This record gives sequence, C-alpha cells and structure tokens, in this order.
Amino acid sequence: MDIKISRMANLPSRFGNFKVQAYKQGEKEHLVILKEPLGEIPNVRIHSECLTGDVLGSLKCDCRDQLENALEFIQKNGGMVIYLRQEGRNIGLFNKINAYALQDDGMDTVEANHELGFRPDERTYEAAEFILKSFGFTDIKLLTNNPQKLTSLKGINVVERVPIIIKPNPKNISYLKVKKEKMGHLL
Repeated sequence: MDIKISRMANLPSRFGNFKVQAYKQGEKEHLVILKEPLGEIPNVRIHSECLTGDVLGSLKCDCRDQLENALEFIQKNGGMVIYLRQEGRNIGLFNKINAYALQDDGMDTVEANHELGFRPDERTYEAAEFILKSFGFTDIKLLTNNPQKLTSLKGINVVERVPIIIKPNPKNISYLKVKKEKMGHLL
C-alpha cells in the first residue's frame, strides 16, 4: 500500500490538546488525532468523514455526536481517532447529496444507496489497518457501534468494543432505526 506519512504536529482544540498526523493515500488524505498515553492496547475510533454532520452539524445523522464523543473519550483516556476520508459511507459527497434527496422523497439510507447503485456501506478499512500497524499496534479497543468494523480489520485484533452512546434527536430517529434494523449496528 503506497501511503505517505506527514510529520507529527500539535493540535490544540476545544476538546483538549492532541497530536495530529496525516496519511496520503492517492487522492485521499486521512488524519490521526491522538492523545498520549496510547498504551499497549490503545483506544481507537475509526471515523469516516461526514461533511454535513461533522462540519455543518446536520441533525439527519449521528456522525458529529459520535466524533465529539470519541474526542472527549480519547482526551480523558488516551488513544486515537483515525479520520478516514470516506464521505457518505464512501459514495462521495455528490452521491450522498443525491441520496439525501431520495431520503427527502421517502427512502431510507439503505434504499437510497441501492437506488443510486451502491451497497448500503461502501467503506473499506485498509488505510486504518496501515495506520494502526505504522504505530506498531495489532490489538485495540475499538470505539464503535458498527459490527462491520469489528470484522473488517485484517491483522488487527479488537480485544474490546467500547460502545458510543449518543442521544437521538427527532431528525435522526429513523436513521438510527435503519442502522440498527437493516445494518445490524449495536445501538
């Protein structure tokens, strides 16, 4: 896998003081946000980019809440957030907005992705595996509700799943129900 690694830099944030490092994989640039001590078995959140949620504060999903929860957890307990540039479950921003329009017409997220010719979730985790191995980790505690992440990391042993508990809002209850009932998320 051809991935370039940046130098480590400081990132003071409203969640605390972190270190950051970028990983360039072709056209995609991923980010690691870490707080020491990492420990022998680090706490890890693998978070896929969600411009509408993470940046714009969309209430349609729980992405920003999960990211903020993970950053607060990592600040207190040490570990890392691996921020993967896989917008819209890796269908891209353009297709994600088209999926939003289909949802406005009554489809759920799985149905909208199928209508656009995609699987419910197109994400992959090779970059996360590379990043973890670049730090020398083979065992992790994974902050996730997504069972796909528990089984998709090849060569990485998830010794513990740490649930991310998010309070739903009136705009994302249906979305969360689909994640649980159609995608098997552990909510």
